[in-house]
Amino acid sequence: MTDTFEEVLAASSPQVATLARQARALIQDVMPNVVEVVWPTQRMAGYGVGPKKLSEQFCYIGPFKKHINLGFYYGSDLPDPQNLLEGSGQTMRHIKISQPDQLENPAVRDLIVAASKHLPKLKNT
Repeated sequence: MTDTFEEVLAASSPQVATLARQARALIQDVMPNVVEVVWPTQRMAGYGVGPKKLSEQFCYIGPFKKHINLGFYYGSDLPDPQNLLEGSGQTMRHIKISQPDQLENPAVRDLIVAASKHLPKLKNT
């Protein structure tokens, strides 16, 4: 059986599931041919050009109790003039999304676009 995005959302509240679906649609709008890889046991889905998290993917969605994390594997390299990104790791950053209007912020789309442009660089490393 192929894992599905809905399996990731199975334990989520309706509000969180809706946020995750909206974030997924935004990623797919930015990169229509994006490859989605689902990890139901980790409760997350990754997006990029292939299944490898750190070499072929640029972002992920992870649902939590009251929000989703829209994460970026190389977020520390991204331009973030609105300071939306959180995290203190060496490379990974995320945005906590708890309201639908946050996904309408053009800066969120800009981060997804910028992150997706890391893919050719990552594929060559």
